[in-house]
Amino acid sequence: MAKTESTMMPLGTSAPAFNLPDTISGNTIDYKDVKADKGTVVMFICNHCPYVIHVQEKIVALAKEYQSQGVGFVAISSNDVENYPDDSPELMKKHAEKYDFSFPYLYDESQEIAKSYQAACTPDFFVFNDKDECVYRGRLDGATPGNNVPVTGDDLSLALRNLTAGLPVDTEQHPSLGCNIKWKNN
Repeated sequence: MAKTESTMMPLGTSAPAFNLPDTISGNTIDYKDVKADKGTVVMFICNHCPYVIHVQEKIVALAKEYQSQGVGFVAISSNDVENYPDDSPELMKKHAEKYDFSFPYLYDESQEIAKSYQAACTPDFFVFNDKDECVYRGRLDGATPGNNVPVTGDDLSLALRNLTAGLPVDTEQHPSLGCNIKWKNN
């Protein structure tokens, strides 16, 4: 595990399209399927990362809270499952069931979608407005395993509160910190 910060996609970037298998339903999901009226959250996570596990319950709680307010959510895992079998699609489905995901959990086998989002770590969060423009990218909050900062979801939650209220999202944003995406050696 290499501690890695997110690369912070430029604000205003259009949401890259994707068409990936959902490990929960077995269906293929594209961006339009998860896009919602007020905005869309695309997050890169995985099953085994201690940074994701540390905040997983808060991610699920925020998704349920804001889905009811017109925000779409989707999680994507792009890790190399050959070298990291804990992140296999079969185990992704079990992970989603364990935490009661209310959103699709997609598998990016080619890793092209992670690259198109400039995702670097897990977890890595991207929020797009109703015009599919990036208005937030970065961390859930300041909590990481072992730093004794409580998991609140404050950074992402503030962005979503402003988004759903039609207010500007503060452009002072902090990169996420987590495990690097496990890239294939090709």
